[in-house]
Amino acid sequence: MAKNIYRDARHALAEKMRYVQDFPTEGVLFEDLTPVLADADAFHLIIKELADAARMMGAEMIGGLDARGFLLGSAVAHRLGLGILAIRKKGKLPPPVFSQEYSLEYGTAALEIPAEGIPLQGQKIVLVDDVLATGGTLVAARQLIENCGGEVVGNVVVLEVAGLGGREKLEGSPLIVINEQPREQ
Repeated sequence: MAKNIYRDARHALAEKMRYVQDFPTEGVLFEDLTPVLADADAFHLIIKELADAARMMGAEMIGGLDARGFLLGSAVAHRLGLGILAIRKKGKLPPPVFSQEYSLEYGTAALEIPAEGIPLQGQKIVLVDDVLATGGTLVAARQLIENCGGEVVGNVVVLEVAGLGGREKLEGSPLIVINEQPREQ
């Protein structure tokens, strides 16, 4: 790998992030992480920061949320020498599964994990995802893991979409956002 050209993960995000106006719907500014993930130096810095945060939270296992959380979470788990729990969207795993339904703006969705073969009882799990928006997916993942006897000890994401209430839904659960902007006091 070449010498890293970025000062830190925030600089890498600023340099490599792609912004797409009016996607997926009009009025939304989509922050595309794909160019960041494709750049070896930027990807390395992002994973290092996510892993440092997960280590600080006491992770014994990483929970990666379908689908970009799989990419990030797998790399974090590998860096820390931990296992990865793939938290899937409904219908992607063969039965038996444990399932947790959650509300969307228009309807519901569900997350699932295998009901056999993965001992979660007492495991300290850090959830990893790309973006915190409304918080519904991370809250559902926490409920799913806790219902299976695991303990979610924190949440680590790359980006946060401000103003959608996600941070408030995670109140009481540690949260680290890699690209966090300073907040007014």
